[in-house]
Amino acid sequence: MNWHSNENKREMPWKGEKDPYKVWLSEIILQQTRVEQGWAYYKKFIKKYPGIGELAKAKDEDVFKLWEGLGYYTRCKNLLYSARLIDKEYNGIFPDTYEKIVALKGVGPYTAAAISSFCFNLPYAVVDGNVFRVLSRISGNAMPVDSNEGKKTFTELANKVLDKASPGIFNQAIMDFGATVCKPALPLCSQCAVNKICNALLHATVNLLPVKEKRLKKKTRWFTYFIIEAAGKTLVIKRTLKDIWQNLFEYYLVETDANPLWDKDVIASVLSNQLGILDFEIIKITPAKQQQLTHQLIKGFFIRIKLKSVPKSLINPENQWLRSAAIKRLPFPSFINQYTQGQ
Repeated sequence: MNWHSNENKREMPWKGEKDPYKVWLSEIILQQTRVEQGWAYYKKFIKKYPGIGELAKAKDEDVFKLWEGLGYYTRCKNLLYSARLIDKEYNGIFPDTYEKIVALKGVGPYTAAAISSFCFNLPYAVVDGNVFRVLSRISGNAMPVDSNEGKKTFTELANKVLDKASPGIFNQAIMDFGATVCKPALPLCSQCAVNKICNALLHATVNLLPVKEKRLKKKTRWFTYFIIEAAGKTLVIKRTLKDIWQNLFEYYLVETDANPLWDKDVIASVLSNQLGILDFEIIKITPAKQQQLTHQLIKGFFIRIKLKSVPKSLINPENQWLRSAAIKRLPFPSFINQYTQGQ
């Protein structure tokens, strides 16, 4: 929350909004739409239908015309249905309890929590992909966030850590933090306000968390190993998460959704943002390698980096700095052995 008040620069037209109608509208628009696209639609809707009454009395075809281009038209249909229900059953006044809000057509637990906390200061945690990611990394929990058990666990954790006195501010803070700092790819770990208590950073699993069942089942995965050398030693890390190659050793891993197209600037960004490393020498970037497993095709790169000294960000019990003779005695996946044996 300190980060939110002092450093958060993320702007959106509905941010800080207390009118439940406007928050509800923005959340429905954003259910299947990127912020950049939804922003313009939100402004058009507010201009034409500034309140629930105006929307409730509008013709279906006029509202659907304004929605045109957003897709997933069931959202628009539910929006109209709920606006008319509120106008009729609640005299046009948006309900002010979580139970009544979540009962509205098209409103799920996430949207209900957002409206409840932002507009009525009710203690309900908003849990989206950004929040799942922040909680998974800070807690170091490798439970898949897209599993039923994972969703339940992380929702319980979100409600446990929620600031009950200022739930709306806390919810906005953690969502924006996940969107701008604890990002899916290239997170800004070196600038992170909570990097001292982040288990993923401590255990070098930032790029492996959160775990998603869908990702583990993907047919093709992109791994990039940073072979970081300093003072005659090389960084190696044991794989402890429940995934392929569990309990084998590896180098510093960055997993991406697609071919990362590495160049010096992108490498510099990773090293700076995640590890606070500014002074380095790139020894080698290999062409893409691949290994076919039973159910997955692993593709990726090896990038050798040389540092003048071991950085503080990489000194912890999980990170082992070893000489080549010691490394040769450790078990590595074949994907890595194929590279090292060719050197």
